[in-house]
Amino acid sequence: MTLVPYGHVLALAGIIFALGLACVVSRRNLIMTLIGIEVMMNGSALAFLAAALRWRLMEGQVFVLFIIAVAAAEVSVGLALIVNGYKRSGSIDPDAFQKLKW
Repeated sequence: MTLVPYGHVLALAGIIFALGLACVVSRRNLIMTLIGIEVMMNGSALAFLAAALRWRLMEGQVFVLFIIAVAAAEVSVGLALIVNGYKRSGSIDPDAFQKLKW
């Protein structure tokens, strides 16, 4: 059985996180920003999982379960806010949401 080296898994997690960060920074679309945040959370979950397997500790796997739960909650709340904003403004561009301020 061949194992993937720990450094390679961390490099992959860093690349995934950087791709999510690039998506968040470069896009002005709220749905793409939400997807970018999800990709960043998956990159961090992969890093926690790699560390848990490297040192044979269960805490990293527990953190991954919490990350997955937070990601699911974030998607549901984020999409609800985006749909509500789209109904009010007719666009998913964040600049169009200026009407929603108090």
